[in-house]
Amino acid sequence: MVESPPLVLVIEDDPPIRHFLRISLQTQGYRYTEAPTAHDGLVAATSQSPDVIILDLGLPDMDGVDLVRQIRSWSTMPVIVISARGKEQDKVIALDAGADDYLTKPFGIGELTARLRAALRRRVLHSNTGEPVFAVGELRVDRATRSVSINDRTLHLTPNEYRLLAVLVAHAGKVLTHRQLLKEVWGPQATEETHYLRVYMNQLRQKLEAHPAQPRYLLTEPGVGYRLAVE
Repeated sequence: MVESPPLVLVIEDDPPIRHFLRISLQTQGYRYTEAPTAHDGLVAATSQSPDVIILDLGLPDMDGVDLVRQIRSWSTMPVIVISARGKEQDKVIALDAGADDYLTKPFGIGELTARLRAALRRRVLHSNTGEPVFAVGELRVDRATRSVSINDRTLHLTPNEYRLLAVLVAHAGKVLTHRQLLKEVWGPQATEETHYLRVYMNQLRQKLEAHPAQPRYLLTEPGVGYRLAVE
């Protein structure tokens, strides 16, 4: 049985952008469906079960952040936000609401499809619940034994270093804000303690990365947070 290409739902009120995305994504081999409003997008999301959603924030009937929260209340399907709102705080708000990624308009189709591949791979990783080993490049994280290796060389991580890495692995490919990481690793009382992240991310990079100043695995989203690479 031949597996169908991934279905992408685009929720966007601007017809030229929908046309651009429809042509570009279909050319890349994706199946495509679209909705011009938040209401129509929710109907499509529930009735068509897309593999990933591309969502504009500036919709005519609802703010896109509120739509992200609605989708997140019943589904874990990847949501990539595209928006003309380019401020760091706008990105943080959308990501904290549950978006997986954020692209500022204008963007290139190459960058968008790279983010799509990462979101789809993350979905596959998380649907495969029987496999406790996360692997990308030379990095291996065995969640059953809590062991980490690079190039088959076992790394010795402190408890906090491992917890930070484990959270990133659990959301591999997704941008996690500073607040999200601090809450999951150190608890809700630590959401403003961004220096914790700087210290432990630097320590992790020193152990995991061949070139810590140019990381391969632990990627920075400037002013927003971090992402663990999945390809």
